[in-house]
Amino acid sequence: MRYFFDVIIFDFGSKGKLLVFLFFCSFFVSAQTDNTFTGWGAVFASYKLNDKFRIHFDGQLRSTDELEHVQSFLIRPGLNYHASKNIVLTIGYAYVGNRRVVEMVSDMVPEHRIWEQFIYNQRFKGGYFTSLQHRIRLEERFIGKSYLKNGSLVNDGSEFSLRLRYFLRTIFPLQQTENFTDGAFVSLQDELFVNLDNAPTLTNGGFFDQNRAYTSLGWRFNPKFDLEVGYMYQYINGRNVNVNNNIIQLAAYLRL
Repeated sequence: MRYFFDVIIFDFGSKGKLLVFLFFCSFFVSAQTDNTFTGWGAVFASYKLNDKFRIHFDGQLRSTDELEHVQSFLIRPGLNYHASKNIVLTIGYAYVGNRRVVEMVSDMVPEHRIWEQFIYNQRFKGGYFTSLQHRIRLEERFIGKSYLKNGSLVNDGSEFSLRLRYFLRTIFPLQQTENFTDGAFVSLQDELFVNLDNAPTLTNGGFFDQNRAYTSLGWRFNPKFDLEVGYMYQYINGRNVNVNNNIIQLAAYLRL
């Protein structure tokens, strides 16, 4: 087993400040891995209720290897509280349907999550580098169990797991601007997942869960709508076999 990380340095602003962060965070590479290719579609939306509160919603659809089947779908509503200009607190619920296969029989098995998160938007004036979003999310996961009975999968309660996620994202407008309201951009992001409490049989039993490194090319049509397409490298630390997942993602962002 081997451990490594990559460090990326950005130079921004007229004063030549340097921002150093881990873009491709910790990866654990072992000899036994599966390589997969999947497609993800996602919509991320928020709706303003007043100056302090917004409704959050995101929905995602993910394929199995080689785009053969739907692997999972996710519906994740939440309530945002804007504590200040740069700080957002959120509490929410998520429903996840995951495709599970037992002895060649497949079905969607449910997972329910309660999640809380803290977002800090670090902003910079002028130049190509405009902001950096830090997000810490805690997930209480109730992962569905299932067993094979009479040729079909039967749900059998759930197991509890507690997971922590750290997410980092920035976008670079392709034209220098004081206030980026429309035009092309490039995004970079990374998200690290760790298990604080493992489900006995449904998680990998280890602290490190997975990492997702992502870059995209997008277009901001107006201050309320972005569309982007990008590539994500997902490394999953499995119980028996680790996975290198190569993902093409199409994502829309709505700010209503």
